[in-house]
Amino acid sequence: MRVLRGILMSAACAAIVSAAEAPTFYKDVLPILQNNCQGCHRLGEVAPMSLMTYGETRPYAKAIKNAVATGKMPPWFATEGHFKNDKRLSPEQIATLTAWADNGATEGNEKDAPAARTFTSGWNIQPDVVVEMPKAFQLPTKGTINYKFVLVKTNFDHDMWVTAAEMRPGNNEVLHHGKVWVRPPGSHWMENAVPGEAYENETQRQFIGSNRGDEGNDILGKFNPGLGAQNFEIEGAAKFIPKGSDLVFELHYTTTGKGPAEDASKVGFVLAKNPPQRRYFFNAGPTALNLAIPPRDGNAEVVSEITVMEDMKLVYAQPHMHLRGKDFELRLIYPSGESEAVLKGKWDFEWQQGYEFAKPIVMPKGTRMVAVTHFDNSANNRFNPDPAAKVIWGPQNWDEMSNVFIGVTFDAKIDPDTVFRRSGVSMLPRGDSGPTLAALPAR
Repeated sequence: MRVLRGILMSAACAAIVSAAEAPTFYKDVLPILQNNCQGCHRLGEVAPMSLMTYGETRPYAKAIKNAVATGKMPPWFATEGHFKNDKRLSPEQIATLTAWADNGATEGNEKDAPAARTFTSGWNIQPDVVVEMPKAFQLPTKGTINYKFVLVKTNFDHDMWVTAAEMRPGNNEVLHHGKVWVRPPGSHWMENAVPGEAYENETQRQFIGSNRGDEGNDILGKFNPGLGAQNFEIEGAAKFIPKGSDLVFELHYTTTGKGPAEDASKVGFVLAKNPPQRRYFFNAGPTALNLAIPPRDGNAEVVSEITVMEDMKLVYAQPHMHLRGKDFELRLIYPSGESEAVLKGKWDFEWQQGYEFAKPIVMPKGTRMVAVTHFDNSANNRFNPDPAAKVIWGPQNWDEMSNVFIGVTFDAKIDPDTVFRRSGVSMLPRGDSGPTLAALPAR
């Protein structure tokens, strides 16, 4: 309904705009592109075309009009919640782009142009430290590639607090998504791995081991199409990298069919000037490792839960599903029994977005975080690999996942290994479906 109202409002505004002086590229359109589009629509980024200049933008005027009028661009899928990174254009901005396309997409006077937006070496941040995979991973022309894990020795000789991080692929065409983990001293994960070599769980488990949360492993940076950099400097917080830590690149590659390819991804981060009072910490959040989606079910419900064991604040959420995902909800059930949906939205596998809350949400000790997701395992889902399959948790696209990655802040003195506990329906054995809201404890 909100999208429909936006389209109607933009149509009305377009009539007003086109009746007056028609918008021009330099005066009216370029400021919108700079603030909302050029982060992705520039050379070397994930978008298929650049919108930096008039010459680059003019051929796509009608396509831009259609994309913004239908809500396809900029991509944004939350339908409930309040977020500071909300990418939706205002009705007035949509009207301007529509009127520009409808009135000849004129260039206008270059003197009206705002100062060009500058980007530093492709980064959305200006990193103080950059760590790159020591050698490129070689991809075949076609076929399935299991998730790869690459240990990178860093020789960090002192503790570091980080205010922002960004993971960047070496090859946008082949890296679908990825993470860079901090592996602190004492962690046994990947301890048998040769640095720089790529390993997979399916055939090389003896080299990888277990990624255990109680060993302090933490996500430093993530890459998904459209995600961008991650900022940790919320209410003065920062992310911690202990002295002697290594990094582990977790990589989900897809072949292109166009020939062999390679990728050497990297991560950059910005250092805090002073140690913070609060620590920013990533967690997989409520996770349905026991999920089961019945064959041909067009609206299969899956629910998961964790309980927070210390007072903290929720600042970020990023739902995660695969090709059958339909929609998601993150619900908080406070110790008082009050329930609040802080995030709802549609799922789009091609745009796995993160949502930054407009204000940090206080979660007292004992708050239950509940994720509610729905999946379309029917033949009506054109992305469905196999409607006849019963689907369970697994890493590949034809498997499924259901969780919400979360960013939280808490007192910097608290041990992060103890702040979350799996609970409720996430502790149930796997059945033929669910688990569902019907199994959620009424407490």
